[in-house]
Amino acid sequence: MKYYWKEHAIIIIFFIQNIKKMLKKVPHTYVIIFAIILLAAVLTWFIPGGEFDRETVSVNGTDREIIVNNSFHFVESQAQTWQVFSALFKGFVNTANIIAFIILIGGAFWIMNFSKAIDVGIYSFLRMTGKFERNKAVRYLGVNNIIITFIMLLFSIFGAVFGMSEETIAFIIIFVPLSISMGYDSIVGVSMVFVAAGLGFAGALLNPFTIGIAQGLSNIPLFSGIEYRLFCWIVINFVGMFFVLRYAVRVKKDPKRSPVYEADAYWRDQRQIDIESVQSKPGISAWVVYVLLSAVLIFIAVQNPITDMQIGNQIYSWPGLPVLAGLFTLGGLLSLRKSVHFFVLHLLAMTMFYLIVGVMGYGWYVMEIASLFFAMGLFSGITMNYAPNKITKLFIEGSKDILGAAMVVGLAGGIIVILNEGKIIDTILYGVSKAMSDAGRLTSVGVMYVFQTMLNVVIPSGSGKAALTMPMMSQFSDLIGLSRQATVMAFQFGDGFTNMITPTSGVLIGVLGVAKIPYDRWVKWVTPLIIILIIIGFLLLIPTVTMNLNGF
Repeated sequence: MKYYWKEHAIIIIFFIQNIKKMLKKVPHTYVIIFAIILLAAVLTWFIPGGEFDRETVSVNGTDREIIVNNSFHFVESQAQTWQVFSALFKGFVNTANIIAFIILIGGAFWIMNFSKAIDVGIYSFLRMTGKFERNKAVRYLGVNNIIITFIMLLFSIFGAVFGMSEETIAFIIIFVPLSISMGYDSIVGVSMVFVAAGLGFAGALLNPFTIGIAQGLSNIPLFSGIEYRLFCWIVINFVGMFFVLRYAVRVKKDPKRSPVYEADAYWRDQRQIDIESVQSKPGISAWVVYVLLSAVLIFIAVQNPITDMQIGNQIYSWPGLPVLAGLFTLGGLLSLRKSVHFFVLHLLAMTMFYLIVGVMGYGWYVMEIASLFFAMGLFSGITMNYAPNKITKLFIEGSKDILGAAMVVGLAGGIIVILNEGKIIDTILYGVSKAMSDAGRLTSVGVMYVFQTMLNVVIPSGSGKAALTMPMMSQFSDLIGLSRQATVMAFQFGDGFTNMITPTSGVLIGVLGVAKIPYDRWVKWVTPLIIILIIIGFLLLIPTVTMNLNGF
């Protein structure tokens, strides 16, 4: 293999010199990502290239590419130099679906935000919950604490049951303003949705994208061992929710203690309106939207009377679309009688319901979800009697506002491109498997956990990482007398926790971009939680080795 040591040395010296400058001042998110790309490129100069042979197998009805056991071989290294620039372009190409998703979501919600319907909804919600303060028990617990806990529990269930991840981006625009209006900050708003879904994702009771694939590749009964995973899910959520609630109380007492207090000025400025003055009676356009959508949804319901929703490995058949069509028709009529803003809120609520049914019943992903929200934004504008040119202008403004988040997602994709094209991912996998060969069972499961946690930083896709590592890890566990179920749980925890901090996660970067939270501020806040969760994860792995658990 041929190395250009002189050129490499110059780049390394330049890299080290600029690291010192960067540490003196918190760098821009783009700078952080590009620095990681450079670091990944440097690693390709020193880690030998290697590859496993791969084959395609069917896992739970879906074709997956997996590693062939004992097939690792070294290949010529592909040291990355000028490729750090082309990696940016390829990163945008590889994450194009997430980028388009973010831009469409941003444009759609900008139209809805301009109508002030969300503000009206938040104002009405807070006025309603304020009445509960009269109850002594509720007042003791704190109505806001109950609200935060309930919302987090709901999204945690979504994460644990059907792997909610990309969908959280759409909810940020709702819950961050709610959090600000409740006297908290944008971090609490993100925690109610993204962190909660992340806790559920790590608990992974029935998540088909992590547990389903990992267990399928390990040839163990699908969703077996759920009893202990349920216990783990409860522990993880208790720790995570306690951390968030403790922080929320501190910020409520002194908002300026928030690390994003200055950044949240964007959201505070948006809340300064006279809510009562913006509510108005619906016009003809609102009634046209109501009649048109009711007719379309009823027609679709007639064509699809039964929906098969998958929860875990169970299929539940129910008249999902007819029920939703009925809810839209009845709820739309009631909301229109109150105000046009409540009808727009009704459109938003029904969009969320259709999203859940679409994901769990029809396998929707980012294209379908983005299309759903785009339609919601368009019909919101028509409902408010906006002219076509105004709707277009608002959509463009929203897309511009969210473009920064979309840009970061594309840039972060370049990190994975460098590691893949440098051919060092398989070498790292092989090295870890060899290092565990002489370790005991507890040490081995701990090493697997640490490795999966570190690997998640560069490969944030749970399903992709499962297909990459589980065939090898599960067979290795047999050799050392370790339960394959324990190996799956090491993957589950390693895949789950660092999703909340890894810069290569398009979902995390998208969430922070929508919430206007700088990445460095988020890292500073979430790092203690990640450390606690990683330690808890290791403690929860110990019984999988030392105790006789059902399914292990």
